[in-house]
Amino acid sequence: MSRSLHRTPVYIICSPRPFVGKTLIARLLSEFLQLARGSVTAFDVNVKEPSLLDYLPQLTETAEVDDTFGKMQLMDRLIIGDGLAKVIDLGFHAFDEFFGTFAEVGFIKEAARQQVAPVVLFVPDSDRNSARDYAMLQEMIPPRQLIVIDNEHVMHGELPRVFAQGRVIRIRALPPFLKTYVDRLSFSFTGYLRAEPDASTELNQWIRKNYTSFRDLELEMTQARA
Repeated sequence: MSRSLHRTPVYIICSPRPFVGKTLIARLLSEFLQLARGSVTAFDVNVKEPSLLDYLPQLTETAEVDDTFGKMQLMDRLIIGDGLAKVIDLGFHAFDEFFGTFAEVGFIKEAARQQVAPVVLFVPDSDRNSARDYAMLQEMIPPRQLIVIDNEHVMHGELPRVFAQGRVIRIRALPPFLKTYVDRLSFSFTGYLRAEPDASTELNQWIRKNYTSFRDLELEMTQARA
């Protein structure tokens, strides 16, 4: 007989490439989780500005993976099954270091013991590094917990087969004037939905579509079967 257990989701937004919209996705997901759950902790592992900390300072902490102490301190925070959703905006410079430690500590097995559900949201570019690192993640992450983010602003058309064979969440490209609007440090996706009740506007529909994708993922990942 099976029973449902609530698990603690840990969302790792990552890419081995810069300028793929990773921080935008981390912002969207963090704001959704704050709205849906009432609380979320985000970790900013970046070297460029503006970063997640600049957009969501009330929800975000900085994290370092340049040395052993920093890496283990972050892993210790992520492996706790405390029911608090966590989002990691992992800069491309830290990709190899983070996942090297992730594998060394046996994070997937330990997470299962702690009722933690790690979810890797991989944002590819159309280059060999993306394909190579995605293949590496496929060997490390269970298929249902490894999701490709098809950012149409980056991929420009059909997703390459190497990425399309797995799980995919598509983020539609915004027109340039709306992209500039949401890139302002003061912009809030949830704040916009509350201030703009007209559900027919393009930005309103775009936010709601992405929030719905995250809601479906959240419902799936936080229910464990025992």
